[in-house]
Amino acid sequence: MKFGVVVEKDEVGYYIASVPELPGCHTQAKNLDEVIKRIKKAIQAYLEAEGTKPRERIELVGFQFVEVPAQ
Repeated sequence: MKFGVVVEKDEVGYYIASVPELPGCHTQAKNLDEVIKRIKKAIQAYLEAEGTKPRERIELVGFQFVEVPAQ
């Protein structure tokens, strides 16, 4: 099975990975390699607990930064 994973970096330098189509499926690590290993394990655990059918199909299209004026 193939899932889109969103990876962010927090203010203290940890990488946070989440799977939008598997609500609550997320993990964190100090580096990218480790966060990918951990999210794969989190996905497997999620599928074992919830079943192999994702709740909704989400297609990740891209990522954009947008700028708005500060108030």
